[in-house]
Amino acid sequence: MKTKYLWILMVLIGLTACENDDEGNVIVPEVELTAGSADFTNYVSIGNSLTAGFMDNALFQAGQTTSIPNLLAQKFSLVGGGAFTQPLMNDNVGGLLFGGVPNPAFGPRLFINPLTLAIGAVDGVPTTEVFAPSGGPYNNLGVPGAKSFHLLFDGYGNPGNLALDPPEANPYYVRMASAPNATILGDALAQAPTFFSLWIGNNDVLGYATTGGDGSNEITPSDGPPGIGFNETYAAIIATLTSTGAQGVVANIPDVTALPFFTAVPYDALDPSNEDFADQIPLLNTIYGALNDVYAVLQVTGRDVSFSDDNPNPVVIKDESLQDLSAQIAAVLNMSPDFPAFIGQFGLPPAAAPLVANLLGITYGQARQATENDLLVLTSSSVIGTVNSENAAFLQSAGLPAELAAQFSAEGVSLPLGDKWVLLPSEQLEVKTATDNFNGVIQSTVQAAGLAFVDANSFLNELADSGLSFGDFTLTADLVLGGAFSLDGVHPNSRGYSVGANAFMRAIDATYGSNFEESGNFYDPGDFPTNYPESLQ
Repeated sequence: MKTKYLWILMVLIGLTACENDDEGNVIVPEVELTAGSADFTNYVSIGNSLTAGFMDNALFQAGQTTSIPNLLAQKFSLVGGGAFTQPLMNDNVGGLLFGGVPNPAFGPRLFINPLTLAIGAVDGVPTTEVFAPSGGPYNNLGVPGAKSFHLLFDGYGNPGNLALDPPEANPYYVRMASAPNATILGDALAQAPTFFSLWIGNNDVLGYATTGGDGSNEITPSDGPPGIGFNETYAAIIATLTSTGAQGVVANIPDVTALPFFTAVPYDALDPSNEDFADQIPLLNTIYGALNDVYAVLQVTGRDVSFSDDNPNPVVIKDESLQDLSAQIAAVLNMSPDFPAFIGQFGLPPAAAPLVANLLGITYGQARQATENDLLVLTSSSVIGTVNSENAAFLQSAGLPAELAAQFSAEGVSLPLGDKWVLLPSEQLEVKTATDNFNGVIQSTVQAAGLAFVDANSFLNELADSGLSFGDFTLTADLVLGGAFSLDGVHPNSRGYSVGANAFMRAIDATYGSNFEESGNFYDPGDFPTNYPESLQ
């Protein structure tokens, strides 16, 4: 009973502490913002494109102003935080000039036509020169493309290393490095930060995934070689940043396969309502029917290809995890007495049968139709159904007429999509295994150092699974209409970055006793745009 009356007394005290407005409504007093034990006097951020404010496939001023570090710095300034500088680009076109010449690999940014929902590149010329030092030092040391070990590499900002094959420098860091032999981590420490944010490791798995696991951008190994292995590198980064007593907030690696870049293009992207495709279905089923008969002879399952006139059709892909049946396909076709007559319907003479059998074997030795377990990368949308000119030229050089060579070179239709366009289940497992291992290292290292921890992995999975509601809208991981991701399908848009900034502040509140959330200092995502018009340049 004493406890009961004690609670009543506390409620009464709380009510009498509130004021009433002219209409008699209770006014709850504002909670004063406090930094707790955190010292935001000199805040420095380290990371990759997610730290830089990269979005819409480019770095540009409007995006940089809504980067997570810049948004955090604005709130930190309310409780003792100092000035926060960023290596701003010269424009909102995005992209870089290399000695005055635009490089198509670096911008311009993407935009969406609000009427047609078509995505394209801004019609503008970049004005930001790689080889013109941009000043500094900068508090925001987010370098698009950086992997964990790049933070320690003393040639990453050397302009001479851009000419190497492959390049050993990063153009974004070249323009902002304090010296050619500087390191990102060294430039951060030189500013004697009292507080830092670190979000690195995404590119250690992302590069492998976005290239379809084709081997051109390997996953960073967990152990060794020296200066490369993730485990050793990450431990060194944290130890160095905290060596002078700096506090900080650190995020882990999200599940990259949940990004719109891997979910926007359906595996069954071939629509029979498209007349260009529909007109080819009878011929395609004739060709693949012959191959299906070969698979039956070889007693191989899971490789049959057929197209429907009524339903969306899976694209045809090359699955390098399958046994290569090139020689067997050619042998079975060559043994068939009906094969010369079969190729005759394409205007080819019987003497061409061995050649065509060999070409079919080479083309379809590891082919199958995609399933819902395969992830097509976003960039595949621009090639599916188009003629692969390189393959068409090869077939012509082998003796096929130009028209027939083109018919056999339609990407994902008559020509299996190559490795770089599809992330297979086996490759997805490699990505997940590496992500889980890296995140285990990140969390244990961060907790041992007493730093604030942001579980970006769980955050993204929640966004992808059920969405996150804010007032009158819900953000999801869908491309364009989801509202959280930019048009490149990998990076958040300004609204998404604002949600990320709140997640960082929530982690800081939990570790250092600040009260950004309780005091009402979280950002309202609705105050931020989801995309920028082409006219913003």
